Amino acid sequence: MGKFDGVLFFSDFDDTLYNLQRTVSPENHAAIRYFISHGGRFSIATGRAHRTFTPQIQKEHLEFNAPVVLSNGAAIYDYGQERYLVRTQLCPETRERITQLCRAFPDLAFEAYHGEDIYVHNPNVVTMKHLERVNVPYTTCPIAEMPTPWNKVIMEQDEPYLKQVRDYILAHWPEDYEAIFSNRYLLELTEQGSDKGQMVARVARLLHISPENLYCIGDNQNDLPMLALSAIPFAPANCAPQVREWGARVLGHCDQHAVAQAIEILDGLYQ
Repeated sequence: MGKFDGVLFFSDFDDTLYNLQRTVSPENHAAIRYFISHGGRFSIATGRAHRTFTPQIQKEHLEFNAPVVLSNGAAIYDYGQERYLVRTQLCPETRERITQLCRAFPDLAFEAYHGEDIYVHNPNVVTMKHLERVNVPYTTCPIAEMPTPWNKVIMEQDEPYLKQVRDYILAHWPEDYEAIFSNRYLLELTEQGSDKGQMVARVARLLHISPENLYCIGDNQNDLPMLALSAIPFAPANCAPQVREWGARVLGHCDQHAVAQAIEILDGLYQ
């Protein structure tokens, strides 16, 4: 029996586990190994899709022993079995609606995720920085030529502009979509009910984890649904103001091994 038997810990990836130097620190690696070796279940809930997250496993030598939440809650993937456990899709009307949205907001850029392929419309500086960071191939083409269905859409502009876009989406089609910021410049669209919280909860049920033994750490608004489930909702010091104001327990910066700090707190709670 390990001290962390029956405990599940989910971490966001970018700017939480993965620091601003674009790596996972040795301190975080050591803490995760310690947590797993003492019976804990560790995993990652990320906005990245399968195609953009999977290369990180080898690059960063990531260790986890529970299914991963991908695409901001649009999927659960079991890397042990190499298969999706859950994969949701945006409704068939989405391409037409996004076309309408882009007419209303002509400066909007977006990435549409179709299976393992990424299609890009009207790329801007934010788009190019994001695609450089995830470092996978993509296709720029007219919206009408993008194959469907889409698993998620990432819309890119500055925050005031994206807030107008979000309000438009929720005013016109509130029953069909989750529209959540993953940072100030990225607004992500997934199927209604497909967010990090819903999918982390599904993994917890799959693993028979009690709510009082579920912990999460994340830095941005898209992490709030899973932080709301966490017995102690952790956040790195670089978190968005909305996360801090919401009431997360703020630890050190992601460059100061915030995940390791959270595990150290758990180590004091479980004997």
